Amino acid sequence: MAEVLFYHLQQQPLEAVLPTLLQKTLERGWRAVVQVTTEERMAALDDHLWTFSDESFLPHGTDREAHAADQPILITLSGGNPNGAAIRFLAEGAGLPEDIGSYQRLAILFDGNDGQALAIARDQWRAVKEGGHDATYWQQDDDGRWKRKA
Repeated sequence: MAEVLFYHLQQQPLEAVLPTLLQKTLERGWRAVVQVTTEERMAALDDHLWTFSDESFLPHGTDREAHAADQPILITLSGGNPNGAAIRFLAEGAGLPEDIGSYQRLAILFDGNDGQALAIARDQWRAVKEGGHDATYWQQDDDGRWKRKA
């Protein structure tokens, strides 16, 4: 049974939050898949993960590259898991995978300032709960720390 975490982004955008979560993922020794819904977002995240910090970088690639299965972090538009990831990050309202239970964690990051994103996240919350998965809801406080709200 996968643990499903909902991250309500209000204080910071995806580009600020995702790198930290990916760093923690790699520290655990896990591989990650990041699913987005547009080519533009995939290209932007690909560029951003190389340059988000002067002190480090996140080894990654996209599923458009020849050795996608070798990537510790893979950015994709599809629902597959070619790199054998333990955690899947969904952004931009990317749909829930059919095989939620094949992941240790599923992290859903949604823009709390976007009404459509909120509606999609609510629908996903219901689907996850109806599927019998453990779900938690996280929101940032004014200092940027994540607080469990549900």
